[in-house]
Amino acid sequence: MSLSSHVLDAVHGRPAHGVRVRWERLHGERWEQVSEAVTDEDGRISVWDHPAATGPGEHRLVFDTGAWFAGQGAKTFYPEVVVVFEVTDPDAHHHVPLLLSPFAYSTYRGS
Repeated sequence: MSLSSHVLDAVHGRPAHGVRVRWERLHGERWEQVSEAVTDEDGRISVWDHPAATGPGEHRLVFDTGAWFAGQGAKTFYPEVVVVFEVTDPDAHHHVPLLLSPFAYSTYRGS
């Protein structure tokens, strides 16, 4: 399974560089970490620190938005954003974008 993400600072209209993201997979009733990464200069993650073999099932990305906003000198209502998604085709590419502001966020299935 391939997975990428893109975080955009919706307030300033630019990529959110330096957001730490944790990738987890549901195993039984517990979430287990698959990998982690930090968004690059373009706000993207296409390479994960320790990619592991993963397959169908529930996965989630946990965005450390509190630390990122603190680094920007801003406060946020959402110190963490968790996006849960289901993988049904492990051969497909999955892209999970996040549009971020201090008091709102949105996401969608990207390509």
